[in-house]
Amino acid sequence: MKAVKIFSIIMLFFAVNVSAQKISSADLQVTGLTCSMCSNATQKSLETLNFISSVKPDLNKNIFVLTFKKDANINLDLVRKKVQDAGFSVGGLIANFNFNDVKVDDKGQAIVDGNVYRFVNAKGKTLNGTVRASIVDKNFISGNAFKKQAATTNSDAYASGMGMVNGKKTRIYHLILS
Repeated sequence: MKAVKIFSIIMLFFAVNVSAQKISSADLQVTGLTCSMCSNATQKSLETLNFISSVKPDLNKNIFVLTFKKDANINLDLVRKKVQDAGFSVGGLIANFNFNDVKVDDKGQAIVDGNVYRFVNAKGKTLNGTVRASIVDKNFISGNAFKKQAATTNSDAYASGMGMVNGKKTRIYHLILS
């Protein structure tokens, strides 16, 4: 009986990992950059994150193409913090998620690898393969864009990014599929 329980726990662990998402890359728009020194400071700040394998700036578009290490735990809030630590703001972040049979409920929510995502435009869907999505939380888009999104987003956690999930206060990322 004990062996069956252990086997069941192991199978559940592997099932969760098989259906897990990974973020492979992201386009990070940074606002406030005025020169190559600003871009360099931001790039160096981002490169200190241990889950980023490369940062490639595009000075013409004020974006940084971020490539993440395979199987790394990616914290998008740390990406935002590193941009702010360099003295700038995130104007947008579009990430490439690799989903494997991720079911989004009728409220637009999916819990994957402990991360909670609320999809503004993907309620009741199953996500597979590479999915491009914009993070539309506060400090991931401009202040005006956030106000417009807040007027149309029906989520108790949108303003703060925090909400109750399974009885626990949890970070909730709000996404729009591209």
